[in-house]
Amino acid sequence: MMPIPGSGLAKGLAVTLRTMTKRAHTAQYPEVQPELPPRTRGVIGLFEENCTVCMLCARECPDWCIYIDSHKETVPAATPGGRERSRNVLDRFAIDFSLCMYCGICIEVCPFDALFWSPEFEYAETDILELTHERDKLREWMWTVPAPPALDPAAEEPKEIAAARKAAEKAEAAAAAAAAAAAAEAAAPGTPAAPGTDTPTTPEADA
Repeated sequence: MMPIPGSGLAKGLAVTLRTMTKRAHTAQYPEVQPELPPRTRGVIGLFEENCTVCMLCARECPDWCIYIDSHKETVPAATPGGRERSRNVLDRFAIDFSLCMYCGICIEVCPFDALFWSPEFEYAETDILELTHERDKLREWMWTVPAPPALDPAAEEPKEIAAARKAAEKAEAAAAAAAAAAAAEAAAPGTPAAPGTDTPTTPEADA
């Protein structure tokens, strides 16, 4: 069926008319703070303890606004005769939010959960240089990161937890069965001798 000429224009004008008849609502910001979703992409927080200086976030950033410096340290052997190891130590982690386009790629590619979104957005500066947040300031944003959402009650149990739970239940059932068998054996009035064993005799029986 061919569309009626001008139907698209009529639909667009209908949307315009419906919007024009609605009363406008003005949010009195900053006196009234906006109600933002908990996962709003406001600013990025750094959990430094999880960072292994793998450089994935800096390499994948399309704006090249993440700056990371590190050095290597030698870790002594944990056991006598063992071999020393080397590890990366983070010296600098900075994000230039004047270049960041808030795509979230750095957070998605981080394999160790060191970067998180915070809904905070009030960090405008009069000097553009102040929009480069060093790791100390990025760490402060971690206190504003919301807790992860609760799991769906109807979701399947993780395989690792299910396997551990089944193993624990199996071990508890085996222990309970062994305890019940031991209790039943102890409560019996007499236990018959096993086949092939000699029955002790008394001198009167020998006579």
